[in-house]
Amino acid sequence: MRAWPPSRVAEAAGARLAAGAADGGPARVTIDSRTAGPGDLFVGLPGEHVDGGDFAEAALKAGAWGVLVAPGRAADGGGLVLEAADPLLALQSLARTWRRELGARVIGVTGSTGKTSTKDLLAAMVATAKRVTATAQNLNTEIGVPLTILGAPEGTEVLVLEMAMRGAGQIAELVEIAEPDVGVITNIGPVHLEQLGTLEAIAAEKAALIAGLHAGGTAVVPAGELLLAPHLRTDVRTVTFGSGGDVEDLGDVELPITSAHMRRNALAALAAARAVGVEPRGRIDVLLSARRGQRLELPGPLVVLDDCYNANPMSMRAALDELAATAGGRRVAVLGDMLELGPGEVRFHEEIGAYAASAGVDVLIAVGSRSAAMLDTFGGEAHAVPDAAAAAALADELVGPGDVVLVKASRGVGLEVVAEALAAGGR
Repeated sequence: MRAWPPSRVAEAAGARLAAGAADGGPARVTIDSRTAGPGDLFVGLPGEHVDGGDFAEAALKAGAWGVLVAPGRAADGGGLVLEAADPLLALQSLARTWRRELGARVIGVTGSTGKTSTKDLLAAMVATAKRVTATAQNLNTEIGVPLTILGAPEGTEVLVLEMAMRGAGQIAELVEIAEPDVGVITNIGPVHLEQLGTLEAIAAEKAALIAGLHAGGTAVVPAGELLLAPHLRTDVRTVTFGSGGDVEDLGDVELPITSAHMRRNALAALAAARAVGVEPRGRIDVLLSARRGQRLELPGPLVVLDDCYNANPMSMRAALDELAATAGGRRVAVLGDMLELGPGEVRFHEEIGAYAASAGVDVLIAVGSRSAAMLDTFGGEAHAVPDAAAAAALADELVGPGDVVLVKASRGVGLEVVAEALAAGGR
């Protein structure tokens, strides 16, 4: 947007040019006033506890190109001021206009599990042939998606956008911003049951990505997923992946992955890459987002499977499968609460305890009040602790040389302290 005059930026955002002037357009858009500086457009978003508009004047004094805020929030700051009744909607509108200006192909990625890893794999595949911008870490919300789009430089040919949901209507909101050409749904599982109630409702929410594709777009979905069948469209090309699907092997692609669930994610990524005209071949180096199953080889020796960014029944099983397939000494699983599972949460945790036993786990450390239910069905050496700090202390006592340790829980449990403690201590 550097070539856009302020009037064009205001029009794209649906905002009013309230004060000031500037040469050309902004080089970057930020919602963090602490990082705002020359060339930046600072967007002051209202929050639960703080209104970002309160920091507009500071951003202008720091040399920001301009600010986009609610009316009256930057009266004394000097500089370029754009006003919009709803700064978040203005940010989203600005992103949608920039997406159209870029003319890039847009791939949206959602699903109950694996969307971040699939996004990482897909971006690496597409980058072998085209200029790509992808979601960084987990900037996958109604704020993160527009910021990712606005961070795409001129010349970007493909945008890979992860799309997350916390309730009904949120995928449709992201689709309206991004206007994807290709929609990838990694899977459907019991995630967000507390908000949506049933698997059918979860499938319908994820399928908003399919509903928002333009005629002639491409939907990439798991082979045999009956929950998505009612949402497929005859005017959209459907490509299936996985066993029995249109894409069931990686062909000539070589990836640094070993687990079955990561291979399945890679198949989804390959199908989406082909949908934008990229046929990756040979070895592809992938930088996976942090705490999504990273394998840490530590002195001792000790292996830590750091998969503690989030968890649900599907991803717990996949992680336990990976632990079972990892050679080493004892298998130690540090498993925390799975959140947002609704009335069936006790049953889901009991099922994971039984699954851990079948996966050959030797020692189970259950973290949190919900995870204590795992001990009822595990049957082996097991310990229940109240929180992540207690889990870190116990793991330090129990884990020995040659062990393989899986660390996994929902984000709110904060189990990264366990992985970090093990990494810092070595063995």
